[in-house]
Amino acid sequence: MDYKTLAEQTANTLNDFMASLPAGQQEIVAAAFKELLASNVADNAPAAGDQAPDFVLPNVRGERLSLSAALDSGPVVLSFYRGSWCPFCNLELNALQQRMPEIRACGARLIAVSPEKPDSSLNHAEKMGLEFDVLSDLGNQVAQRYGLVMQVAESMRPLYLEWGLNLPAANGDDSYEIPVPATYVIDRRGTIQAAYVDKDYTRRMEPAQIINALQTIKTP
Repeated sequence: MDYKTLAEQTANTLNDFMASLPAGQQEIVAAAFKELLASNVADNAPAAGDQAPDFVLPNVRGERLSLSAALDSGPVVLSFYRGSWCPFCNLELNALQQRMPEIRACGARLIAVSPEKPDSSLNHAEKMGLEFDVLSDLGNQVAQRYGLVMQVAESMRPLYLEWGLNLPAANGDDSYEIPVPATYVIDRRGTIQAAYVDKDYTRRMEPAQIINALQTIKTP
């Protein structure tokens, strides 16, 4: 079996995507990416050892779930992702879905959060066969509390529309704000045991690292 890490999958996807673009679009994407990496976006995001900010958000069926309630039954893996339109996010969500038996074996619950409206999230979850909580953070209010919010560069917005990516329609506002992808492994006391935040939105925490972090958490 030819197993590829999530990093390998996202790198291949990025290379294929960039190669498919006209030279002018490649330059716009590269410049926006360079500007993002040079920014202070997500510099103040929670880190390992911090308390995870609590929140209450609706799932794809409108039922509300709080982080504190989820932690009552065990550790939580909290994953912020940009949206169903993001190929790197979809690779991550698929990789997490494949490792759900191991995550559950650690007594943990997986919660994925994006700014998309519940109906968009529901279609996405059903299409991908996701068996974990997918929550809608409308207006990025929770992502803001976690210090993860960034704006899509103005130079990129016409390209998004050209590629068929209508963020205002998916998110229900015209802010063009999305979260920097981040993963937190949180113990039952609400303490972050492992954190992965990277402005390079093509990079994600490997599922194997998540499981390793869960396995180090001692049951109180």
